Amino acid sequence: MGDIEAPASTGPRQSVLLSVLPSKEFATSRKGMLLISEVALSFIAFVCFAGSAAAAFVTVPLLGFLAAVFVLFAYSTKFNERFKGFGWPLTDFIRCVTASIIYFIISIMAVSKYGDGSSKAAGVFGFIATIVFALDFYLIFNELIGFLKQGGETNEEPSRRRDEFSDSDSD
Repeated sequence: MGDIEAPASTGPRQSVLLSVLPSKEFATSRKGMLLISEVALSFIAFVCFAGSAAAAFVTVPLLGFLAAVFVLFAYSTKFNERFKGFGWPLTDFIRCVTASIIYFIISIMAVSKYGDGSSKAAGVFGFIATIVFALDFYLIFNELIGFLKQGGETNEEPSRRRDEFSDSDSD
């Protein structure tokens, strides 16, 4: 009567679940922690807005949640490295800028216009999400500026590639 074994079907289910979750290295990185907090805060704000008098604003946290989940999945599975021409950093930057501005606006409206507790909670979580999204777009902006200052070169390309195709006669 001692040990009860788990059915054999739990093994593949667990491996499928682990393949969807971000790796530990990515989850503990700065970008991973920001994306996980964006997902969590957007979901909490969505739930708060859904149960409040300010339910008209429920679309913003839902779209923020879905976009953050997609970007988290893309970065954690390195999906973004397969499509380099897509402009992932710029797309992520625009996502964060728009999310932080819109979260800020709806949070002010939820806190000032509506008096119920869930609207106030949604506004507070919206303000926290505004800060997290703003921090994310600030860090992305610094990376983009560093990239542009290098002339658009990645660290993998040698700097002499520019010189091979130059028109200067200084050889």
